[in-house]
Amino acid sequence: MTGIDWIVIGIYFVLLAGVVVWSSRRQQTSADYFLAGRNVGWFAIGGSLFASNIGSEHIVGLAGSGATSGMAMAHWEMHAWIMLMLGWIFVPFYYRANVFTMPEFLEKRFNSRVRWILSLVSLVAYVFTKVSVTVYAGALVFRTLLPDLELILFGQVWGPFWIGAFATVVLTGIYTVFGGFRAVLYTDSVQALLLIVGSASITWIGLDALGGWGELVRMASERSDELALWRPLQVEGSGIPWWKNNDFPWLGILIASPIIGIWYWCTDQYIVQRTLAAKNLTLARRGAIWGSFLKVWPVLIFLLPGIIGWALHQKGIIYIPMKSQGTTAMDIDGDQVFTTMVIQLLPSGLRGLVVGGLLAALMSSLSSLFNSCATLFTVDIYEKVCRERSEKHLVRIGRVATTIIVALGLLWIPVMYRIAGGGIYQYLQSVQGYLAPPITAVFLLGLFWKRINATGATWGLIVGFVLGMAKLAIQAQYGSLDPEKMADPAWLTAIGDFSFLYASGVLLLISIAVVVIGSLLTPAQDEGALKGLTYASLDRAEIRATVEKRDVWLTVVTLLLVVGMYLYFSFWLG
Repeated sequence: MTGIDWIVIGIYFVLLAGVVVWSSRRQQTSADYFLAGRNVGWFAIGGSLFASNIGSEHIVGLAGSGATSGMAMAHWEMHAWIMLMLGWIFVPFYYRANVFTMPEFLEKRFNSRVRWILSLVSLVAYVFTKVSVTVYAGALVFRTLLPDLELILFGQVWGPFWIGAFATVVLTGIYTVFGGFRAVLYTDSVQALLLIVGSASITWIGLDALGGWGELVRMASERSDELALWRPLQVEGSGIPWWKNNDFPWLGILIASPIIGIWYWCTDQYIVQRTLAAKNLTLARRGAIWGSFLKVWPVLIFLLPGIIGWALHQKGIIYIPMKSQGTTAMDIDGDQVFTTMVIQLLPSGLRGLVVGGLLAALMSSLSSLFNSCATLFTVDIYEKVCRERSEKHLVRIGRVATTIIVALGLLWIPVMYRIAGGGIYQYLQSVQGYLAPPITAVFLLGLFWKRINATGATWGLIVGFVLGMAKLAIQAQYGSLDPEKMADPAWLTAIGDFSFLYASGVLLLISIAVVVIGSLLTPAQDEGALKGLTYASLDRAEIRATVEKRDVWLTVVTLLLVVGMYLYFSFWLG
């Protein structure tokens, strides 16, 4: 890192501070703090959707996945079509219901018990997945960029990993606490641009150093089985049965990827909150569509650099650290691929821009997460327990809740440091594969079948969550493929070995069955109370009146881009 790099990063932080100061002066009501006064345009919403999704765990972990397993993770990154579902199918329900949170919507559709369950599970899940993984990935960036950074505090020597983790969490926490959701939205818009420019430069310069696209395809073709977009159900010669195969078999991808995608993009507070801040339904939808257009590009600017980094390493142009005792191409430390390319390939100034992009990714994801957690706690828990509090009091509680979430994230870092080990993006997808099915089932059934009632939704969420967490706990302790895990009793080993991709589908089917049976065995809800909350009761003429031609055309363009990428990368290795 040279002086020019630090100047570029410094300018970024000055701009960030200016936005926070401007935003902090406009926090008078809970709507101001949690939804930016519901007065945000589509461009900021779409940029925030993109920047909130693309955290440092994406840049670091996705590039690592590209280097070690090729295009397998591209299926999760081509979820632009699911974001279009958010804009065209889900947003009209949420926006017309005039809610702050997804649990609040479930209360209107079902009852307060369902709201409590989703609120509590979401908060716990955020702290133990999104906060921990994002901070861990950001700390890896600091460890690679500033390997000699040390600080002596409380008699202990703190290295770059811990300094980076604590500094970014605290700084992000400060601007989220004081700036509120408005600061999150507008800084995200700038950060989205920085992410795209910085990461695209890595792809371009890496390809140039390698010798062009043709050379990358030639080298990747030598590992076509490992780098392909579509994988066979069973790895040939491995002796591993199809139901134990975690190497992204095509059937498992088709099952798990949409389940996780619909939960994340269409029902998760972390994402949907951005669309609820729009001035009107038209802009909310357009923001989701604009975000889906931006979502098309991560395969090219985050995943491909990982494959490019592997190829550069093979040719000796750069050196990527190996895992302990690693000896083959598959043994490189994937989570250090992107930052190694930044350090060894980029010139001064541009290196600072890309590092700023990495910091932007980390901070935008954390700030979005902190604000979403504060919103969930204040609106769905505190306001339900302590009623008739003033708007300024709710804003103060939101800031306190954000501070607590920051502290919990810091406390979880040492645990995450021990269990992540590498491959953090795959780790994140597997955990989400157990969280998503019951929520996806309840939202889809609740919106499209008026006969689904609160009893069915309650039991569907409870049974789905319990089974998902049981599978995760058993998987951590039992299995025949890992010598460090227990192999007895056999029935627990079988559960532990069952692929997380297929397990997501099984959990979805069980959750659907419980929701449907529980609803049909108990009285139906009053149809009058469901007006506007189910597809059958939605005023579709009123919704159609909010649609403009530009939204349709941008949707078509986005879908064509997604289809084009699927077609190309399905056959790019011959």
